[in-house]
This record gives sequence, structure tokens and C-alpha cells, in this order.
Amino acid sequence: RWQKIFMIPLWSKMAAFWNKIFLTIIVLLIVLFLDAFREVRKYSSLQVNDKSANTNASTFDHIQMKLFRSQRNLYLSGFSLFLWLVLRRTVTLLTQLAKGMTSHAALETQVNDATEAAKKYMAENERLRESLNEKEGSKTKESAGETDKKLKKEVENLKAELQKTSEALQKANKEVIAVKKQSEGLQREYDRLLEEYGQLQDSLGKAEDKKEL
Repeated sequence: RWQKIFMIPLWSKMAAFWNKIFLTIIVLLIVLFLDAFREVRKYSSLQVNDKSANTNASTFDHIQMKLFRSQRNLYLSGFSLFLWLVLRRTVTLLTQLAKGMTSHAALETQVNDATEAAKKYMAENERLRESLNEKEGSKTKESAGETDKKLKKEVENLKAELQKTSEALQKANKEVIAVKKQSEGLQREYDRLLEEYGQLQDSLGKAEDKKEL
């Protein structure tokens, strides 16, 4: 309620001059209090002197009236000064309380907003982690598939090279067998020629022996 009252445009206009108004009224109340205190002392002393001088009743009543008026002004100015200071303090505390409530409400709003933002950020972070894990899993699967393909290609290449090597080995074995057969044939032919050569030599020796005879 007080916050709504202090939000009235009149208070906002008076706020700029509030300190000046307060100091002015304080000075005025202090002056009135001192003047009333002076009047009380003045008429109190006059009353004592009049009693001692035994003046007439009308003068005594007049002094009594002045004394009563000065005492009344003293009490009024003193209580007004005290109440004005209390009012000043009350207004200050109410203003601070209103500002504190406003700042507290703003802080609560900020805390709620920060909490909601933190929850959103945590949820987004969790989603990002899940997406990263999924991407890493897919990349791992893809890399594993690529590795399998490379290994299969290497195995196929090795099989092809092994097939070529085995074919070359079989061809070399066939060539070796053919060379062996040729060498065996050449050996038999050589042996046959040696036999024929021996036979020719024997026949020539016999012919020469006959001629000599």
C-alpha cells in the first residue's frame, strides 16, 4: 500500500526538494522551540519577581497567561520537532522497505529466469551430448565398415597374387619337367651316339685288321 502511495506522481515531484523542505521545517521548528523556551524562562522569572514585589492581580494574571502560552508553544514545538523527526525516519524506512521489496521481487524474477535458463542449457547440453555420441557411434560404424572393406580388398588382392604365384609355380614346374624330359632324351640320344661311335670304331678297327692280313 505504501509503495503504491509513494508511486503517486506528486511524491516523485517532491522527492527532488524533499531534503530542502525537511531541513527548512527542522530549522523553523528549532527556532520556534528555542523562542518558546526563552519565553518560558522570561515569564517564569517575571512571575517570581511579581510575587516578590506583590503586584496587583491583573498584572499577575497577564503574566500567567503569557507563561501558559509560552509553555504551550514550547510543548507544541518540541513535540512537533520530535514527531517530524519520527515522520522523517518512518518515511525513510518505508522507502527503503519499498525499494527492498521491489529489488527482492526483481531478484526472485531474475533467479527464476536464471533457473529456467540453466535448465534449458542443461537440456540442450544433454541433447548435444546424445547427438555427439550418436555421431561418434555412426562414425565408428562407418570407420569399421571402411576398415572391413579395405581388409576384404587386401584379402582379395592377396588371393589374386597367390593365384598368380601358384599359376607361375605350376608353369615353372611344367617347364622344369619338360626340361628334365628333354635332358633325359638328350642323354639317351648321347648314349646312343656313343654306342654308335663305339660300334663304328670297332668296325673300322676290324676293317683295318683285315687289310693288313
